[in-house]
Amino acid sequence: MTSIKKDSGLGVAHLILFFSIAILVIVVAVPVLLILFNAFFVNGHFNSRDFYMVLMEPETYAALKNSLIIAGCTTIGSTIVGTFFAWLVTRTDLPYKGFMKGVFLVPFMLPSFIGALAWKMLLSPNAGFINKFLMSTFNLAEPVFNIYSYLGISTVEVMYLFPFVFIQVCGALERMDPTLEESARISGAGLLTITRKITIPLVLPSILSGSLLIMLYSMAHFGTVAVLGIENGIYNIPTLIYERIHQSGGSFEAIRTGTVLATVLVVSAAIIIWGQHKILSRGHYQIIGGKSFRPMELKLRGLRYPLLAFCILYIAFTILLPTTVIFLVGGLKTYGLAFTMENLSLANYKYILTEYTVTKDAIFNSVSLGLVAAIITMFAGVMISYVIVKMKVRGKGILEFLGMLPFSVPGSVIALGVILAWSGQFGINLYNTVWIILVAYIARYMAFSLKANSAALEQVHDSLMEASRSCGATMWQSLKDIVIPLVRPGMFASFFLIFLPALRELTVSIMLYSPTTRTIGVAIYTLNEDGETVMSAALAGIALIIIVTGQTLINHFTKKAGE
Repeated sequence: MTSIKKDSGLGVAHLILFFSIAILVIVVAVPVLLILFNAFFVNGHFNSRDFYMVLMEPETYAALKNSLIIAGCTTIGSTIVGTFFAWLVTRTDLPYKGFMKGVFLVPFMLPSFIGALAWKMLLSPNAGFINKFLMSTFNLAEPVFNIYSYLGISTVEVMYLFPFVFIQVCGALERMDPTLEESARISGAGLLTITRKITIPLVLPSILSGSLLIMLYSMAHFGTVAVLGIENGIYNIPTLIYERIHQSGGSFEAIRTGTVLATVLVVSAAIIIWGQHKILSRGHYQIIGGKSFRPMELKLRGLRYPLLAFCILYIAFTILLPTTVIFLVGGLKTYGLAFTMENLSLANYKYILTEYTVTKDAIFNSVSLGLVAAIITMFAGVMISYVIVKMKVRGKGILEFLGMLPFSVPGSVIALGVILAWSGQFGINLYNTVWIILVAYIARYMAFSLKANSAALEQVHDSLMEASRSCGATMWQSLKDIVIPLVRPGMFASFFLIFLPALRELTVSIMLYSPTTRTIGVAIYTLNEDGETVMSAALAGIALIIIVTGQTLINHFTKKAGE
């Protein structure tokens, strides 16, 4: 009987290992390798000349320059904004700072391309509501603002990306030993001196880590640049890849050019990740201990309410104003009309939800793809995490690397990889089907599942499995009755962490969609490009409601799981 149990256990373990390897090879390894292969090989022969020629094209150089300018400006702006607000809500006596901390996290869950769409409605040179108001009020011949610029794109990106720095700096400041600051204060140092010479250097690793993460995201962002940049001839690398492939109808030459550009993105991402690793591995920054400290709040005195007013104005300007505009424009009978009761109704929202086939299909596709991708990736993540955390097998570090790789690689690279892999290359053609988007989503969000499930599995002691097996349970029974129930909170967390981003995803699906497989993000973008501004705004408003509802459910289940 003992030998039977052992064999059964080994059989289940081998099956888990096999499926883990197969999933990661299919959805990650093969697509990424094919990108690199197609970038440097033509007809099976190494060809660095074509690679070099694509890199030297003026459009490629301009796109790379634009990517660096936008990413640089966004990173600097987001770092300043995120660090300042993190300091305010953690180290000062700012009124209502707990509420403010929660509100500053709201942009984290909102799609930046919808924000870009809102600001296009507000600040486009000719049709923007703010520009039209200022020109008519002050009899101006030229618009005051031009959102179609480096400054406009970077400003919008800062609004939605600064939480990456804000979250990390808040955590560092809350855990930081305040004795050095207090000693400096006793010695007579002023607030600015303490902040400049002590506080900022202590949290510098967190600041730099968040900054590099923003740079990584900004380099890879499609939506904001596509909405605000293309109209003025500003392309970054993801938008150039899309334009080349879209305009050529998916020709081999365009796809190969795309692989070269994708390689540039991969190299850029690798450099950024390497820089982040080097910063975090510096031992002399490790001054945040595990003890629980309650740092003394810095008294703002007369600045308390002016700074509170500033925070409220920032929130109103960056969150409430664009969100309100989206819903109002979505309710207009015709774009450009004044926001009066006569011109507003719910007819557009009703039309999108009940009659307009394009948007009905888009909502169905996004919800279906999000649900299926979340379920598959959740269970796949549990299997792979089990191999990484609990099994003693060689090479499991490679599995972890493959699972985390798509999180570090731009979405356009993932999309291009699955096109190369699953468009007939191996006898399976998924191009222009919903299945190719599903494969890309699984690859894209696998890291979310691995992180959540690995953390849950780390809490399951090996003795529980050993006790179960010693009582006569098979490997499968032990997994089903002990491991899975214990890691269920991690599984639920991974499900929602995948489902919600999938609902608002654009970068991957814009390169993979067909007329029948539009997602919500693609439908919003294409409607806007086709001049259907009112319809795109109405669908964006519905998307925001779905996203906020999803985020509320995440918070509810997360809180419930922690109780």
